Amino acid sequence: MRQWRKAERERLIAARLALPADTRAALSTKLAERLDDEIGDVRGRMVSLYWPFRGEPDLRPWLASINRRGGRTALPLVVEKGKPLVFRAYAPGDRLEKGVWNIPIPAEGEAVLPDIVISPVVGVDPRNYRLGYGGGFYDRTLAAMASKPLVIGIGYELQRIATIHPQPHDIPMDRVVTVSEA
Repeated sequence: MRQWRKAERERLIAARLALPADTRAALSTKLAERLDDEIGDVRGRMVSLYWPFRGEPDLRPWLASINRRGGRTALPLVVEKGKPLVFRAYAPGDRLEKGVWNIPIPAEGEAVLPDIVISPVVGVDPRNYRLGYGGGFYDRTLAAMASKPLVIGIGYELQRIATIHPQPHDIPMDRVVTVSEA
């Protein structure tokens, strides 16, 4: 199973990276619109997003709009391998530093508990199980949270697969939002 997941990750990431940059940008705009429909009013809500990596949808403009509309935003950060993620408050303009894999993370700020977690997918199946990068960070984090946030997986339609072959530790997302070029 480990070999299958590794090969499937590589295949799906390659397919995502094969999309032209302008196509990914247009699809990111569509995803932001779909997320607004899914979530509704963001005032007073803490929304965790992510910094785009390896062709993931770039929702940074949408993140900024959440703050303008009265919501708050956070980014996840890896504190230690094998441990849950920590969410740190972040708004555009806050100082960033390089985290694991050189992904920018908030340099300082309070740890927060998000009401909504937007999670990028490498792959996703019809039961809303997410295939990620293989570190288990999102599943471990969700399992450790005292109160479960609304978890929305996002990606491109080409990332939908028949199954991820869920393992006992895998936690399905509440919703999945994808978009396609068509």
